[in-house]
Amino acid sequence: MQVFDSPKVRYIMVSTTKVDPTFLEHQKRRLTALRQEILSLRQGQQGEQKSVNAELSGQARDYEDDAQRLAAVELQDNLLVHDDERLSNVERALQKIDEGTYGSSDASGKPIPIERLKASPEALYTEEEQRQREAAR
Repeated sequence: MQVFDSPKVRYIMVSTTKVDPTFLEHQKRRLTALRQEILSLRQGQQGEQKSVNAELSGQARDYEDDAQRLAAVELQDNLLVHDDERLSNVERALQKIDEGTYGSSDASGKPIPIERLKASPEALYTEEEQRQREAAR
């Protein structure tokens, strides 16, 4: 990122990463498939939860069963939160492809290494920036 100062104007020029159009198209297909996979998993989880709730209605309650179900629901909620975050990142990565900024960090504009994008197509930050964000949570 370059910052230019003048008495009348201050602006920031964010470096854009030139990414091969073939690679971009491949990543777009991967991201679209990943989005569909997350949405399908979510629908399956919701259907499973409804099925369990229907099965349990009207049955005698056992405290151990309730505790196990509560633990399972808590785990399921944690997975849903992770899926929500990942889906949000996938949507943002697809938006960045459309904007022409895919491969540049949302935080700094620094290039995200191609190897990172291949491993995690929804990556929005460099590895260092991602670690800093996770440590701040």
